[in-house]
Amino acid sequence: MAGVFDIDLESEEVSDTEEDACELTVVEPDGSGQTEEVELTSESVNRDSERVGPDCFELLTVLGKGAYGKVFQVRKVQGSQTGKIFAMKVLRKAKIVCNAKDTAHTRAEREILEKVRHPFIVDLLYAFQTGGKLYLILECLSGGELFMQLEKEGIFMEDTACFYLGEITMALGHLHSNGIIYRDLKPENIMLCQQGHIKLTDFGLSKESIHDGSITHTFCGTIEYMAPEILTRSGHNRAVDWWSLGALMHDMLTGSPPFTAENRKKTIDKILKCKVNLPPYLTADARDMIKKLLKKNPAQRLGSGKGDAADIQKHPFFRHTSWEELLNKRVEPPYKPQLHSEEDVSQFDTRFTRQTPVDSPDDSRLSHSAELAFAGFSFVAPSVLESLKEGFSFEPRSRHIRRHNSSPRTPIR
Repeated sequence: MAGVFDIDLESEEVSDTEEDACELTVVEPDGSGQTEEVELTSESVNRDSERVGPDCFELLTVLGKGAYGKVFQVRKVQGSQTGKIFAMKVLRKAKIVCNAKDTAHTRAEREILEKVRHPFIVDLLYAFQTGGKLYLILECLSGGELFMQLEKEGIFMEDTACFYLGEITMALGHLHSNGIIYRDLKPENIMLCQQGHIKLTDFGLSKESIHDGSITHTFCGTIEYMAPEILTRSGHNRAVDWWSLGALMHDMLTGSPPFTAENRKKTIDKILKCKVNLPPYLTADARDMIKKLLKKNPAQRLGSGKGDAADIQKHPFFRHTSWEELLNKRVEPPYKPQLHSEEDVSQFDTRFTRQTPVDSPDDSRLSHSAELAFAGFSFVAPSVLESLKEGFSFEPRSRHIRRHNSSPRTPIR
């Protein structure tokens, strides 16, 4: 399973609010002019905050599983938003801390999800930890992966692709404006909400603090969608996301990414050396945009300039797109998932949904220094805190052989 459900990262209950408590004391004047010591703890500082832990959620269904943990569909059974359905991503600390890069990616994902709020990016509602696990509570995107829809259709018509690519472009542009590069754009990481709009998920390979002039060198991503400058390790910036958008556009309109082969090495060779071949049935605007997004020299790539997403939005392929209407979700999605209830998981892989949902016990204990890597993990979304203040309560697959056999789609971290 992929997307927010593609986990390359996964108790005696210990609340993270306790672990994050500051043990300092301060001296402040009281009404009599005397001083008083006050201990700064989560209870004294965040009196209105909600304490959230695993017991607040009922496991309903397994949505995904990987080497580091699982993703469940859950129902909140305590506190604010009782009865609401979420996705709960569970990560095992002991697995993550074995690799410094995995630890950094996990922290980055958590921080990015807190920082970013956008109509086309998944919302993080809560984050907390126990002695052995990390928990991310995300909105449940019951429409499933765009991959599944592309799997059913084979290819998209250009107006359908235009809708999805428009929403994705706006999401990437928002990330870039916050100094974040995504680095793993592919159909498996694009989820559909109940109404059919897209949401980017899985920020485990994203990188912060990449502003104009900044570059980074990490070799990561999914080969078929990776830009040449990542493969050559020559340093990359936000332009890699626009290459991936071009590869995704090619995938949507032709049925596969632009460069594929029977193994990883040959796929890389094609990305670095071959010209893109486009079928004759594509319109001139679609052909032009794909070619400009797949420029091997990032400086020549559409979107690589200061305009970033705005330059892509001006391309003739989007000439009929009203960006304000699209951003406000006033454009009807080309496909609306057929769902019978909020708990409907028919859009997810039955290999997972048929499993018994169990959050297995984890008695592992980390060293004090290892635990410090997860300090400050707890989070409650501002929207949840606002509702508390106001007193509200919210009630095996294959489209092409290259997908899973000849060209594995495992992200490189």
